[in-house]
Amino acid sequence: MTKRRFPWHIVVFMAPAFLVYTAVMIFPLFNTLRLALFTEIEQTRVFVGLQNFQTLFFDPIWSEQFWNALANNFWFFIIHMLVQNPIGIALAAMLSHPRLRFAALYRSAIFIPTILSFVIVGFAWKLILSPIWGIAPSMLDAIGLKSLFAPWLGREGSALTTLSLISVWQFVGIPMMLIYASLISIPEEILEASEVDGITGMSAFWKIKLPLILPSIGIISILTFVGNFNAFDLIYVAQGALAGPDFSTDILGTFMYRTFFGFQLQLGDPHMGSAIAGAMFAIILVGVCIYLFGIQTRLRRYQF
Repeated sequence: MTKRRFPWHIVVFMAPAFLVYTAVMIFPLFNTLRLALFTEIEQTRVFVGLQNFQTLFFDPIWSEQFWNALANNFWFFIIHMLVQNPIGIALAAMLSHPRLRFAALYRSAIFIPTILSFVIVGFAWKLILSPIWGIAPSMLDAIGLKSLFAPWLGREGSALTTLSLISVWQFVGIPMMLIYASLISIPEEILEASEVDGITGMSAFWKIKLPLILPSIGIISILTFVGNFNAFDLIYVAQGALAGPDFSTDILGTFMYRTFFGFQLQLGDPHMGSAIAGAMFAIILVGVCIYLFGIQTRLRRYQF
């Protein structure tokens, strides 16, 4: 019997990608977690173990900011799950209809905001919603609804929800395209068989198509979770590093930025900033593990 040769060609082709990924992802991650275990005392780095995390979670000053940012982050995520993903699924279902004309044009128009810069989106919507020079008051006035207008980005109770909906507007094209790809991959034989059984229209979507695209919906949900808990750009552009008004739009990303690099009169503290980044990593890791081991393993997959 001939001895099987080790597949060195796989190692050769994967090595460059592995080295780049290690340099830009793995090494910075472990270095950040390492920084969270130290602190500066009289310009000397001292190992303190988990004391920074204890300070972050239980110290009255730090914990108030952390739990506020975490609660805002969950609200940011919930709005995307309840608004963005259902709208994306509905748009995909409509655009996948074989009799719809100009479907490609509609898909492109809905997906275009996804490729726009956060800076463009943030400043554009600040101009649109501005009570002084924005076009939103005049547009609502033109249809007799000017009384409904309010400075949504300037109110504590509505600023975060408004920014969440702006983010939904920008990224609704991603779940739409992923679900659209899943819907058009369903074999015609299955749909024709359902029509023979009298299942058509909305019944066909709920009873046939939806169960078949559940794995794709699960992937979209976990991507939404990871993306929202890594969010930073839109809040920073629209509301600044202080995430106003009165930290009502502060999320973990902006909280970590202010702590790590400092802002205005607040001095930067890389060690506490690394502790916040470590907490963010742990939250995302737990969420992903819950999906992978608690949800994905129970989703039934179909081979076409």
